[in-house]
Amino acid sequence: MNSPKKDGDDDVPVKDPVKYGELVILGYNGSLPSGDRGRRKSRFALYRRAKANGVKPSAVHILNTPQDSKAVHSRGQHSISFTLSRNQTVVVEYCHDNNTDMFQIGRSTESPIDFVVTDTSGGGKEGEDPSIAPSTISRFACRVVCERNPPYTARIYAAGFDSSKNIFLGEKATKWKNPDGHMDGLTTNGVLVMHPEGFPEDPKQGLWREISVCGDVYALRETRSGPSRGKLAEGESSALRDGSLVDLCGATLLWRTGEGLMRAPTLRHLEALRQELNASRPQCPVGLSTLAFPSLPRSHSLEERQPWVYLACGHVHGRHDWGQRSEGEEEPGEGEGSTARRECPLCRSVGPYVPLWLGCEPAVYVDAGAPTHAFVPCGHVCSEKTARYWAETPLPHGTHAFRPVCPFCSTALSSPGWTRLIFQGPID
Repeated sequence: MNSPKKDGDDDVPVKDPVKYGELVILGYNGSLPSGDRGRRKSRFALYRRAKANGVKPSAVHILNTPQDSKAVHSRGQHSISFTLSRNQTVVVEYCHDNNTDMFQIGRSTESPIDFVVTDTSGGGKEGEDPSIAPSTISRFACRVVCERNPPYTARIYAAGFDSSKNIFLGEKATKWKNPDGHMDGLTTNGVLVMHPEGFPEDPKQGLWREISVCGDVYALRETRSGPSRGKLAEGESSALRDGSLVDLCGATLLWRTGEGLMRAPTLRHLEALRQELNASRPQCPVGLSTLAFPSLPRSHSLEERQPWVYLACGHVHGRHDWGQRSEGEEEPGEGEGSTARRECPLCRSVGPYVPLWLGCEPAVYVDAGAPTHAFVPCGHVCSEKTARYWAETPLPHGTHAFRPVCPFCSTALSSPGWTRLIFQGPID
């Protein structure tokens, strides 16, 4: 998963490497539409590097002229620059840390970025380079620092070091000096984190917080890019837990620990569930044809025996023309069925009529249960426990709103967010 990215790199996994965990972008259902390639993919595995590349704060410099700044930056060390005014900049130098590995995430395709994250909310056109396409995700959005020794704690920090090994907070950026004297700040659109409790056995949502450049935890600003930071969240940590969510303002990432992944269902298990469901030979109660979910991983095109569902009641059918469509309404494709309102021939309920698609991203499942529920209105199918958890998990949307979305396609959910599927068995 962690592919080479530059000559002489030190991030190629050694034999039997320690796996810290994985970051999974919500909304891609297992892979990017154009396929996972290199550092641009839907999930990123973090392994212990062959050689530590972590850094930690060391010297602090207060600079009063641009020449002073050039002298500090020419040393080739990592640094964070806090511009306080036209005549004063505080530069915090970072030195090598043998005990940590650093991984950087962002929209940029430059070499310091380990995981290139694309916007799942519509920023940029298909085929465009995500580093230049319109997007609210920062080019150097955040960094994850993992301890190389047990318990391999992973911590999240806002902002990443650029090609000059610098993080630059300009004069207009939100920044401050803490009581202990060290400088800190926030990125323009912020890095938000939510740590759930008891994930995945008995998951309960935590509070959304904002992470600073130095890894402190704050309450949210009034708006996403507001000028004033929130209140310091005393006693809270930037350490990621199994199931933690990281929002980059345009994409939300799910963190699964190495230990958590060992307990999570696998793609092979999901395929076994699909085969078991198809082996029960569910039928369309109108056409009496046998239905079957497409194989995993699947294409995005509809198949002849694809199951469809009336979301208002959960009755599963094959594709048919029962019920009335409004004039000029097009046939829905995946995730486009919310406008196709039909009357269910079994119970007369009227509502969206959409094709069903199995959720193919194992990391978002909270259990290994049977695929019995579908998200509304997109029609992605998963276990009941998984559907309920994500329907009750609001994700950041816009500057100050939150809403639950389908973890497989990022479609906003309609209350209550899911429906129980009712299959018609074969008539003997």
